Amino acid sequence: MSEKTYYNPADLGKFGKVTDWQETLGKKFFDYYGEVFKEGALTAREKALIALAVSHALQCPYCIDAYTKSTLAKGCEEEELMEAVHVAVAIRGGSSLVHGVQMMNKADEMLM
Repeated sequence: MSEKTYYNPADLGKFGKVTDWQETLGKKFFDYYGEVFKEGALTAREKALIALAVSHALQCPYCIDAYTKSTLAKGCEEEELMEAVHVAVAIRGGSSLVHGVQMMNKADEMLM
């Protein structure tokens, strides 16, 4: 019995087909996407690690698959991948926690 998931891993390979229903905007996106990941001030390797971390923060299984493959293909070590994930966790957790200040301000205002 095969296990079904909401996200079909095979769909990642169909990503380019999103241009089928809107070719002009799809092409512009993929042109932009390609430019973003070219070597620049950051190496392609560094960009792949950033993309892996962002993929985890956004919780996109397609992106996680793609950028796990990309980082490994660019020579990243397992420890680097996990460290990138922990950066995403720290930022995501800190982002939630810092909003506690807003709650504290509101509670102080209401309790005065």
